[in-house]
Amino acid sequence: MLGALREAQVGAEGHQKRLGIHPGRSDDRGVTVHLETTRLLLRELTVDDVQNIVDLDADPEVARWAPEPPSTRAEVERVMLPYWRRQYEQTPGFGFWAVEEKVSGQFLGWFHLRPGDGHGADEPELGYRLRRSAWGQGFATEGSIALIDRAFAEHPVRRVLAETSAIHTASRRVMEKSGLRLVREFDAGYPPIGPEDVLGDVEYAIDRDEWERRRPVSTGSRS
Repeated sequence: MLGALREAQVGAEGHQKRLGIHPGRSDDRGVTVHLETTRLLLRELTVDDVQNIVDLDADPEVARWAPEPPSTRAEVERVMLPYWRRQYEQTPGFGFWAVEEKVSGQFLGWFHLRPGDGHGADEPELGYRLRRSAWGQGFATEGSIALIDRAFAEHPVRRVLAETSAIHTASRRVMEKSGLRLVREFDAGYPPIGPEDVLGDVEYAIDRDEWERRRPVSTGSRS
């Protein structure tokens, strides 16, 4: 596994370079940047993001697709943010990250890639929640591909999965464009989104072999 992982790392470095994806660094605020893509910067969440998260969840169109009620400021400040920040130490390389547009510096929402309920560390779950103003611009797909590539390249991950409502066609399209395929239809037990929500939920996934076949073959160039 270690040999295969190193081979994946070398190949993925070239793939990421072509996509404009750069590994983590610290920005001018001293905040750790997990990933940088052509248009996006994924960084660690900080206490300065409390209002960003509250505002994100307060949008009824965003909240419509969330499995839980909109978060209050107290919940974000005392429960959610401390929990998310602990994950940076407990599961290095995985967790929740704020996403910003590089040109404007605007907070767009968050991504997560971490072991989900009932899944091991080698089977992390991908998720995202973006402001309505960021919808339809390919940001969710761009961030998802970068996180998937880095997970397989840097960790002994065997499979990445993602779940959504069966009627959430936009989210399903993001998963498909990110290389994930439909695995199953099931009932996650969440309250119905509306009267049209009669199809339940869906799981998409990509395993290491599928990712290897999708990833461009490295030419060995050092340029």
